[in-house]
Amino acid sequence: MSEIHFADPRGHADFATLVGRARTAHPQGAIRFQAQGRLLVLTVAVIEGSGLLGEGTVLGMRIMPVVEGPGLDVTVSLASVTDRLARAGADASAFPVPPTTVAPPWAGLTPPREGWELVGTLPGEEVTGIALRGIEAVAAGAGPTAGAHAVDALRRRVWGGSSDTRPPLVSGLAFAAHVLGFLRSGQPATLAAHGRWTRLSTVHGHALVR
Repeated sequence: MSEIHFADPRGHADFATLVGRARTAHPQGAIRFQAQGRLLVLTVAVIEGSGLLGEGTVLGMRIMPVVEGPGLDVTVSLASVTDRLARAGADASAFPVPPTTVAPPWAGLTPPREGWELVGTLPGEEVTGIALRGIEAVAAGAGPTAGAHAVDALRRRVWGGSSDTRPPLVSGLAFAAHVLGFLRSGQPATLAAHGRWTRLSTVHGHALVR
């Protein structure tokens, strides 16, 4: 069994908060752990795409410092992570990674690390507004009589659309950054592109779509 050792209990608590937020967006989702040296990359799918290329996949990514350990690259269910976090003490700083792995299609998508081209910046409040308007649109259209396929189509239409901001922003990126807690009032969000990928970044994390 692999263990991830955070620098202190605060890092462990930040990790637990991210997992809780990710489960709010995707209760049956998964999380990918990639550890190398003193860095841990955590990736979740806020919106799962479709097709062989995963079109419309929206990922949330957080990079956290950890105590240096062996390399790690595994994907496990959020539910299994939540179970282990529930048994951790308030002063815990280590997390035992669940041994049972999963293989969602999005886990095979690895965003590029270099070569991103800056597109522009947007105020955090403006990005939050895009997310909230999308949430309202989905809630209004997903009434009690709406079928599952209709609701899924509505969500893909809303979160796959682009804002009328400058630069324009895929609404799903705003949703991911909002639901994962990456946005703060008074702090900007940076938009960058690399081939089929687009990335929205703040000092708290990244949201990516392809």
